[in-house]
Amino acid sequence: MSEEPHQSEDIGQRVKLVRSAYGFSQRQLAKRSQVANATISQIESGKVNPTVGMLKKILDGIPITLSEFFTFDGKQAADKVFYRAHDLIEISEGGVSYRQIGGNLANKSIQLLREIYQPGAHTGRHELKHEGEECGIILKGALKVTVAGTSRILTAGEAYYFNSDQPHSFKNDGTEVCELISACSPPSF
Repeated sequence: MSEEPHQSEDIGQRVKLVRSAYGFSQRQLAKRSQVANATISQIESGKVNPTVGMLKKILDGIPITLSEFFTFDGKQAADKVFYRAHDLIEISEGGVSYRQIGGNLANKSIQLLREIYQPGAHTGRHELKHEGEECGIILKGALKVTVAGTSRILTAGEAYYFNSDQPHSFKNDGTEVCELISACSPPSF
């Protein structure tokens, strides 16, 4: 976890909003997500900014996806067909950018993302694990993809596809930005 007061306050306020909307106390969410109550308290108060992996672990306790978390407003958006670049929804903060097509994916079958990893950026020290299948293709740069303990560095034009209930993580060990397009079905990230 990193200290970034401005971003962490935004994330923390959103965690508190979503947790409250789902009717959980901090203690209940801590138990459901297996994350220390003190950690959730620090995140909600803006003292700590969680990694993507830690935030995913907390949200799994609700349960709500990262996509639903960052687009949560309590309203169902009308179905949209076309999206300009500025319409893509940012569902993360920090060195990893996830730009999602569409807002609320609750009744959708697929989640499509444009991902950008800055040099040294990664999904966090906790491996990700969620329902469904996941695939992606590297457009530029290189990305270390680890699935069920096996790692491979993929470069432009190379791709991955796996069952996302296996522990997995992503890291840009290179010196240039990595950009890729990924999909998850059903939307569970």
